[in-house]
Amino acid sequence: MKHLFTAFALLLGLLITAPVSAQWTEQNHAERFEQLGPMLRSPNVYRTASGAPGHMYWQQKADHEIEVELNDENQSIKGWQKVTYFNNSPDELKYLWIQLDQNERAADSNTPKIAESRINPRMNLRQLESILWHDQDLGFKILSVKDLSGNDIPVTIVKTMMRVDLPEALKPGEQTEFTVDWTFNVHDRMSFIGGRPGYEYFEKDGNYLYTMAEWFPRMAVYSDFEGWQHKEFVGRGEFALTFGDYKVKITVPADHMVGSTGVLQNADEVLSATEMDRWNKAKTTFDKPVIIRTQAEAERLEKQKAKDKKTWVFHAENVRDFAWTSSRKFIWDAMAVKQGGNNVMAMSYYAKEANPLWEQYSTRAVAHTIKSYSARTFDYPYPVAISVEATNGMEYPMICFNYGRPDEDGTYSDAIKYGMISVIIHEVGHNFFPMIVNSDERQWSWMDEGLNTFMQYLAEQEWDRDYPSRRGAAHKIVPYMASERHLLEPIMTNSENIIQFGPNAYAKPATALNILRETIMGRELFDFAFKEYALRWMFKHPTPEDFFRTMEDASGVDLDWFWRGWFFGTDPVDISIENVSWYKLDNRTPAQKKADLQKEAEREAYHISQDYNKEDIPQTVVEADPAARDFYNSYNPFSVTPEDEKAYKDFMDRLSQKEKDLLNSGLNFYEMTFRNHGGLVMPLIIQFNYTDGTSEVERIPAEIWRLNEWEVTKVFAKKKEVKNIVLDPYRETADIDESNNFWPRQFTPSRFELFKSAGGVRGASMGDNPMKRARKR
Repeated sequence: MKHLFTAFALLLGLLITAPVSAQWTEQNHAERFEQLGPMLRSPNVYRTASGAPGHMYWQQKADHEIEVELNDENQSIKGWQKVTYFNNSPDELKYLWIQLDQNERAADSNTPKIAESRINPRMNLRQLESILWHDQDLGFKILSVKDLSGNDIPVTIVKTMMRVDLPEALKPGEQTEFTVDWTFNVHDRMSFIGGRPGYEYFEKDGNYLYTMAEWFPRMAVYSDFEGWQHKEFVGRGEFALTFGDYKVKITVPADHMVGSTGVLQNADEVLSATEMDRWNKAKTTFDKPVIIRTQAEAERLEKQKAKDKKTWVFHAENVRDFAWTSSRKFIWDAMAVKQGGNNVMAMSYYAKEANPLWEQYSTRAVAHTIKSYSARTFDYPYPVAISVEATNGMEYPMICFNYGRPDEDGTYSDAIKYGMISVIIHEVGHNFFPMIVNSDERQWSWMDEGLNTFMQYLAEQEWDRDYPSRRGAAHKIVPYMASERHLLEPIMTNSENIIQFGPNAYAKPATALNILRETIMGRELFDFAFKEYALRWMFKHPTPEDFFRTMEDASGVDLDWFWRGWFFGTDPVDISIENVSWYKLDNRTPAQKKADLQKEAEREAYHISQDYNKEDIPQTVVEADPAARDFYNSYNPFSVTPEDEKAYKDFMDRLSQKEKDLLNSGLNFYEMTFRNHGGLVMPLIIQFNYTDGTSEVERIPAEIWRLNEWEVTKVFAKKKEVKNIVLDPYRETADIDESNNFWPRQFTPSRFELFKSAGGVRGASMGDNPMKRARKR
């Protein structure tokens, strides 16, 4: 304990006077709290300063009629499509750009050229193949591009993009139509080429499972903020696509089951009578999935392999893309989900290799995702939502491809179970971001992956009370934010230029949003603003500026400092309790004060020799000779004098009753100094643990750092005495070093084992399988 001054007035003056830092420099007050405006695109008639679409907002539209046939003998696709393109922009367009994403796997693709490679002491075939690339005949073959009169239209193919040179410039408000004939060979996505679409071959029964995505030439986006988005597709940065209506005819072997974007138009032609009955039952079943094609039925079809064909017809309205899947191996189940005033069909397609896991969980997870996301954004507007088991994870409108297979004996680890549920929630959730809130994935992966991972985290926590979410909670981002600086980029970095893609584009923005919701804004303000963003930009093309501005506009909270630190910077959070001083108001009487001074003087004068001298020096000179004594040998400087009593009385008489009450309140003042070691400013969340066993948490907004971004001092008045203090007690801020968050400092031992034990790690792709062990007993 430290005492200040006897004079209460002087003490009070000190407490209300702001301290002046002796190390004040320009670096103490840099840019962390400067407004973000100069770093953002200027508002205009298309996008307002509030983050909403402007009164002259526009976007293009592209309708498609497509006929496609799958050749199950040689794994190839041939197709024809008619595109109707609407120019809703104020600009005259001389040409259109189309994406040819299959060309990312073509022989002349830049993807392998720009990928680093090296030789290791041990190399497997897959690693060597990735160096040699491949000699397979992959990529689009564009057979023709014609107008509706059959005349050829000149095109120029630039890697994964194709420029269509229009015969006449397309004026604002006009539309144009053209056709494209094309074909390509479907690749083995289980090989080193990988990727989102392709086929998986099942050697045991000789069948294929096709996931057909990026399978037709797709219109690129032309926007008010970027013009044409024709950045080459090299595998990571995903897609920027134009909304439109689709009519698609898909011809496949007659025994195949097809799942697709859109609504099946000819169910009575492609489904058996039994399947039709089950399908109609599923439309009115809300409590559990109805199996429409059973495992036994799928296993019979695996062996028969029909030679004839069927054509499935699907329609989809206002979608930015179209994907489908086909296989005779599929089991199919479905259930209805009430959503707003409509019923949504939640469905799953999966091979027997995925059972029993998928039959129990997949469609239920689809239904839960629709409900969870809709509650926080808008009612899911599409008629179907489909999950397909395809050993990967990728999203498209109304349909997504996911992983999660048990062992051959049907048992599985909880890592596989939760991993499967998580990927289904994530990929189905992508219907909201970016399939409907249609951001530019090629440029800003975080706008779909980060926002969606945040929503996934909330949905996971609603699924199971102790759900082992990998991302979302603040402390889980610490290992990434504690990485060496050369391995970090801001979230606001182009998709292709990120070293640690998963942590940067998925985990960090999801964590940032969770911190905004739980710690900075509070759930009520955050949820209102986030929902407003979703409602404003559903079926439109938002930019990062639109998100940042809407979150502030709808909440009334200035978040520029937060966007700067979390999205435009790479600094981590590392705030320490640097020093704590304890003060009490000096309300002692003269007698109490002199007694305390005497104790302090004795303590200051004491030295170890005094104890030894009591035995070694029987008598001192002064003790032996009275003539060696004077006034000071009998003087007591710690006795109370009349002058002391009068000064105390005069002091008390000058105080008002309010001042006397404060003087005798017994308050404890704790002057705390906090140091920002990491650079990222955050609120101070301080838990005071008192000597009586109680606790109290104080929350200081991040703006306390606005005048000194590196060190701040704050005084806290407490009625109770503090035993210890903890900074960020609930691990809310992603602090990378919690060892300096305690006062007094706490030390915990690092444990080590005599023998290293073996065991699975929760969340790994191959976790421990207690189910298998239990079955063996």
